[in-house]
Amino acid sequence: MKQANSPWMSLDQMEQAAGCLRVLAHPHRLRIIEMLLQDRYTVGELAEACGIPSHMASEHLMLMKRCGFLESTREGRKAYYSVKEPHLSSIMACIQSRFGNPS
Repeated sequence: MKQANSPWMSLDQMEQAAGCLRVLAHPHRLRIIEMLLQDRYTVGELAEACGIPSHMASEHLMLMKRCGFLESTREGRKAYYSVKEPHLSSIMACIQSRFGNPS
């Protein structure tokens, strides 16, 4: 239980954070986030970039959307995905700094 003025997050908050981090903990989802931080894309474009079938990309997108990371907008017959959660850029910067190629 979180006490008043405690510097620690509550266990419920930690469980919510862990659940969202589990959603991100997949190479295709990280690639999708990396791409969506640069621009918006359709399911087909993301699937092609990840080398996976569209239905698999759709499943990844739905998981991340349910967690509040992404949003989609329709333009005619196409749905474009974009980042909704602004903190994803900090998370990806941390990942790229730790695991990316040295400059």
